[in-house]
Amino acid sequence: MPLTLAEPVHSELIIKKSRFIGCVQPMADRASAQKVVAGLWAEHPGARHVCWALLAGGQSAAVDDGEPSGTAGRPMLDVLRHQDLEGVLATVVRYFGGIKLGAGGLVRAYTDSVAQALLTATKVPIVRLRTLGCTVPYAQEGMLRRELDAAGAALLDVAHGQAVTLRFSLAEDAAAGLVSRLNELGQGRLLWLDEQELSGGE
Repeated sequence: MPLTLAEPVHSELIIKKSRFIGCVQPMADRASAQKVVAGLWAEHPGARHVCWALLAGGQSAAVDDGEPSGTAGRPMLDVLRHQDLEGVLATVVRYFGGIKLGAGGLVRAYTDSVAQALLTATKVPIVRLRTLGCTVPYAQEGMLRRELDAAGAALLDVAHGQAVTLRFSLAEDAAAGLVSRLNELGQGRLLWLDEQELSGGE
């Protein structure tokens, strides 16, 4: 099961007078990652490089930011991949200390910065959610709410019309079990919303 991080974690290494400030944090997409990187430049105007790697499905990226090609972003991304992470951004701010590290030294420095931050990071499983919705007679609203509560579903909205329409989300792997239980308890009076009706309620 893929994991993500609970919160941002930092590391700091000094290698041959260069300072490497690493951070790993949960991140959903590239646009959000670029905002974080821009924020790091504002925070560290004297830095020589802000290299980063994002592991987020089709939004993944590896950026060397002026370091020799393949010595920063890609090695950082590899560390995230080896840990079975998803939806994680790794950044390393480098202050140059005047001594060149060479390609091998750079790869090690950027890899170690990310690996060190991950040592103390809290990893949490990624729970994929599914949104469902149904319409029930007023008499069954209480039963439905109790079942949603018991299943750990989050109620998104409720509309009271001729009947009661509820939209809710829950872990994808629990959805099928809840649907069959509600169908049984609803005794044929529970109507499920289709995809179009679900998105129309957004």
